[in-house]
Amino acid sequence: MNEKKTLRIINSKLKFNAFQMIHLLLTLLILIPADTTESEILLHQLFDDYHEYTLQINPLASTERDEGPENAAAILPETGLDAVNRRYHDTIQFLARTEAIDRDELSEENRLNYDIFRLQLENSKLAYEVNDHLLPLNGWWDYHATFADLGNRVPLNNSKDYENYLSRLVAFPQYNSGYIERMRKGVETGFVRPKIVFEDYLASIEAHIVETAEESRLFAPFLDFPAAVPESDRDRLKTEAKEIIMQTVVPEFDRLVRFLGEEYIPSAAEKEGICFVAGGVEYCQYLVEMHTTMQILPEEVHLVGLDEVARIRDEMMEIVQERGFENDFDGFIEYLRTDPRFYAESAEELMKETAYVLKKMDGKLPELFKTLPRLPYGIMEVPDYLAPRTATAYYSRGAADGTRAGFYAVNTYDLTSRPLFEVVALSLHEAVPGHHLQIALQQELEGLPRFRTAGGFTAYTEGWALYSERLGLEVGMYDDPYSNFGRLSYEMWRALRLVVDTGIHAKGWSREEAVEFMAANSALSLHNIRSEVNRYIFWPGQALAYKMGEIKIRELREMAEIALGDYFDLREFHDVILLSGSVPLSVLEDNIKMYVDQVLIEKTL
Repeated sequence: MNEKKTLRIINSKLKFNAFQMIHLLLTLLILIPADTTESEILLHQLFDDYHEYTLQINPLASTERDEGPENAAAILPETGLDAVNRRYHDTIQFLARTEAIDRDELSEENRLNYDIFRLQLENSKLAYEVNDHLLPLNGWWDYHATFADLGNRVPLNNSKDYENYLSRLVAFPQYNSGYIERMRKGVETGFVRPKIVFEDYLASIEAHIVETAEESRLFAPFLDFPAAVPESDRDRLKTEAKEIIMQTVVPEFDRLVRFLGEEYIPSAAEKEGICFVAGGVEYCQYLVEMHTTMQILPEEVHLVGLDEVARIRDEMMEIVQERGFENDFDGFIEYLRTDPRFYAESAEELMKETAYVLKKMDGKLPELFKTLPRLPYGIMEVPDYLAPRTATAYYSRGAADGTRAGFYAVNTYDLTSRPLFEVVALSLHEAVPGHHLQIALQQELEGLPRFRTAGGFTAYTEGWALYSERLGLEVGMYDDPYSNFGRLSYEMWRALRLVVDTGIHAKGWSREEAVEFMAANSALSLHNIRSEVNRYIFWPGQALAYKMGEIKIRELREMAEIALGDYFDLREFHDVILLSGSVPLSVLEDNIKMYVDQVLIEKTL
């Protein structure tokens, strides 16, 4: 059934005459199969309503998808407490509509859609109730950094696009005020981030307090206009941009710096763990369950992490001994950290090595996958203003309509902390067969409700990317012991997260305890370790998803291999993992079990 077309007809606001009404009824009889239930029609109406609602409350997403309200391209989301409160009550109403639908009347596919949709709504509702909205900064593409990159996130093809862009710059004060209002409420209630993570944080904002508009990243689109912008408009747009940036935007960056420096940071928590702030224990449990999609306690995650650290350490020691260092793990790590052969001499060299690895992997993808995305990807350097305090790399998804490629951003700051033996594992994680392959495929899936092609679950998304690092073993990507040690080091990194994150937020570890534990068990540079530990302090729970998700995917693969024996096909297994999009781990397990049962039935008939 073409539900979208059906619902457009049902929702049409046209006034029908008798002939048109008869035609409509006949059309519906053709479009809606006899076994379609009222509950299924209501469910898809709910999905469409929610999709339209999300576009209304998030005009930035509306612009990215080229959908939604007509004026969306010229406005920013409402960010203050009243807006967050309204969205909470809207979520409750959407939940009530969901629960009013008889799940038993739905098809198997729609029961799955129903369950995932309901889980996402319940997570949104609970997030508000545990005060997640009072902590809008997590150190990872925070709102001011995302706004500073606006020129790379919106269409700028003609004069109208530029005028919309300027309108959003004008709206920045209200956008900024909403976030400040939420953080100020956090200060009042004692629900705040720890002071320790703000040591070098203000620099990421101060970089946008410029002396001239031309120095601002937000002015970059006015340096090189597309041909569709007439010459007669260019001087006017440039003049307006300079005035808005210097008189409206820059003062807001300065206001944010002053608010953080004078109000927030002096009131920030003295201890690192979220468990020490008011309501922090409940918030920590929410984050663990939300990010892992599992009902599991932080203490249980901690034990899983310790077991994984021990297993991976044994594998690393095999390489240490093979390279002639006997049992001197620390000596081998020191060798890796200090020998110049393992480090690029320039940003260009690091980018070239990354490009070579990815091009090599591109040619091996058909050995592992039946279905590949159409959307291409590129590589870029992490922007200078973010590089000193952000991660080693990250992926930015492309546009669902194919108009913008996905991008793998490589951090070229402090090259002595970017060892070349880690490039393979890192690139496979962030680009292919990791984030780009999975996310681009999800964006291209047909027949799924839109909330499933645009959203997702961290445990699945990051679990897949970590699993992808290991896939390189199966196609010869780790062609020397050092790159394989780099892979193990990255796997250890994710296992250490289970221990360190829960150690900090559930057991009260200090930052130094966390740094020492990671340094003793990995080849990561001390710069990276300190940055990562700050990330776990700043953003509790998110880092747990990687290893917990990867462990589940490996468990499911082993189960399928044992059950199917010679009938196991890795490429088909990967299709089952990928072609339902990002799902909770329990759903992924059900999908694999159904796949195994189906293959066994087909092969034994």
